[in-house]
Amino acid sequence: MAHRQSGGLSLMSVCILILTILAVFYTLYFTSDIVLPFVLAGVLNLLLSGPMRFLHNRLHIPKVLAALLLIGLLFGVVGAIGTAISVPASGWISRAPESLPALQHKLSFLNHPIHALQTGMDKVGRLFEGGGGGTRVVTVQQAGSPGLTSVGSSILIGTRAFLGQLFSMLLMLFFLLYEGDSLLRRFVEIMPTFADKRRTVQIASEIERNVSLYLATITVMNLLVGLLNFGQCFLLGLPNPLLWGVLAFLLNYIPIIGPFTGIVVYFFVGLFSFASPLHALLPPAIYFAIHLLEGETITPMLLAKRFTLNPVLVMASLLFWDWLWGIPGAFLSVPLLAVFKIVCDHVESLTAIGHIVGGAPRKGRIQTALPFKRAA
Repeated sequence: MAHRQSGGLSLMSVCILILTILAVFYTLYFTSDIVLPFVLAGVLNLLLSGPMRFLHNRLHIPKVLAALLLIGLLFGVVGAIGTAISVPASGWISRAPESLPALQHKLSFLNHPIHALQTGMDKVGRLFEGGGGGTRVVTVQQAGSPGLTSVGSSILIGTRAFLGQLFSMLLMLFFLLYEGDSLLRRFVEIMPTFADKRRTVQIASEIERNVSLYLATITVMNLLVGLLNFGQCFLLGLPNPLLWGVLAFLLNYIPIIGPFTGIVVYFFVGLFSFASPLHALLPPAIYFAIHLLEGETITPMLLAKRFTLNPVLVMASLLFWDWLWGIPGAFLSVPLLAVFKIVCDHVESLTAIGHIVGGAPRKGRIQTALPFKRAA
């Protein structure tokens, strides 16, 4: 009887845990406008905490001024990137409809395979159709619907939401830089035992050290990738090489999906720019070679002994957070997974989960490197 009761309690606990996790994910999805800026601010605070302490402790700059200086620098970098790519990007978008006939002509050799694939798909579709009359879908469009007005309203609403989230993130980032250490100190003080206080400090220190190391390392490496791709676009004669270099820099922050998107974009840029489809393969091939060198050799060498995550779980985390929060979620997927692993490593009941999240050993190294660069 006691065994059954214990088993029932255990099953009930598992069910409650599952429902709690689902409730948390449900809340994160529907409160993304509020939660996402705070999470972004927390991750950026981990990156800027080191420079913040340097400015305040070494150069004796007041905390308020140091926080404003770092936020102004971050905002200036983002603004400079946006200014550098906005004009050429809008030019490419405006010229895209005029270039579609030439693109279709260059890809004419794919017409026969595409037609064969479409014919096969039609045959498969007819096999699954029932013998009765098919259901027709009728689309009703209201006469005189203000299409341009609705598009303009959507743009205005989207811009207002983006500016609101950006302001919330910058405001939260300022207070984290200014009072983050004080908040952590208060949190440590309420821990009941000395062991809990020490564990809390260890978790906070390891999260800050590892995540800031990861963000700083990949920022430097992504900058190098952007410069190399700018150089190859300039040497190959692609128009607006700065745009494609900045794009390569930004896409390299997103695991797996980012580099794959870059290969596709570089291929179509080559098609628009060169007469021969074979010549158009050269920019994406060089892009892939640069990314392979960076992701397989340099970045693993720099992060191998510090930052290890399982490639399967990196991919799962990427897909989940991308579905939940879009592109910002894809950017946050690896740091959030790393924070989860660090917490699991320091909580005795979760050490098995932390071991699963960690990467497997590699020959000649103590640990494997951060896998999203290798998997990409």
